[in-house]
Amino acid sequence: MSADDGRRIAKTTAALTAAKLYYLQDMTMDAIAAELSTSRSSVSRLLAHARKTGLVDIRVNSPFERAGQLEERLRSRFRIAAHVVPMSGIVNEVERLERVALTAGRLVSQFVESNMVVGVAWGSTIGMVSRTLVPKETHGTTVVQLNGAGNVQTSGLEYSSEILQRFGRAFGAQVEQFPVPAFFDDPDTRAAMWRERSTRRVLSFQSKMDIAVFGLGSPQSEVPSRVYVGGYLNRDDYRSLREDGVIGDLATVFFRADGSWRDIRLNARSTGPGLDRLRRVPRRVCVVSGAAKEGPLRAAIAAGAVTDVVLDESLARMLDEAA
Repeated sequence: MSADDGRRIAKTTAALTAAKLYYLQDMTMDAIAAELSTSRSSVSRLLAHARKTGLVDIRVNSPFERAGQLEERLRSRFRIAAHVVPMSGIVNEVERLERVALTAGRLVSQFVESNMVVGVAWGSTIGMVSRTLVPKETHGTTVVQLNGAGNVQTSGLEYSSEILQRFGRAFGAQVEQFPVPAFFDDPDTRAAMWRERSTRRVLSFQSKMDIAVFGLGSPQSEVPSRVYVGGYLNRDDYRSLREDGVIGDLATVFFRADGSWRDIRLNARSTGPGLDRLRRVPRRVCVVSGAAKEGPLRAAIAAGAVTDVVLDESLARMLDEAA
């Protein structure tokens, strides 16, 4: 047996062990890492390998299981396609998000077809989703960045590009970055930039989107939303958001609990798509987890920004019970 064969067998054995501990014994990734004397990231890669190579085949068959019932109620009440990710109450917020991202990655891969334009927002949630996409061969597909990522500390290109490139590789798609700040200092600067041909080219792709994939920002989230912790907002910005009654954001476009957004001052400097423009996209996939996101999710639904939502079971129950 060659050294390469030995390494492949060892990796398969480790992946199988990790999968059994995770899926059959409901152990956390941290617990598995301790048992296998490895890192949490290594466990994550082993589980991904187990899914990719067919060691794990996840199926949900019962029409009466709890998540399915929740999905039907949310679909009926909110006129959205809800994809509820079942999980026990013992998982921490990071693991909760990882499981939601895994489901979202598989779902988005089902939605994307050839000759589509796919809009992608950067952020902690979509960063995780980008790592779980199931590769699918397409042609004539374009992935376009929804909002700029630069601020006074960084261009943001490396971070946002990594997310977009994962989408591009998964679908063999052309990638169109949006090399502008997340927020301009002056609304007039934004207006002038929007007249530039290079900017209009990206905006043209955005206007043709078939799918938009995004998370929701919240300053209260246990897994910090990048726009609130990444140096994008200063003290005056936070004060402005409080005064305007903001509850969250979608691709750096802020909104209130009732879904209104037009007269929020910071939106005049934002590079994200207005929610009226986003509503014209046929499929708008929101990926969200954690109790802190209930308010932003309810508001995004009220704004008509969501057609599909991938969310954890606890959050789905909160949305259902308060409906």
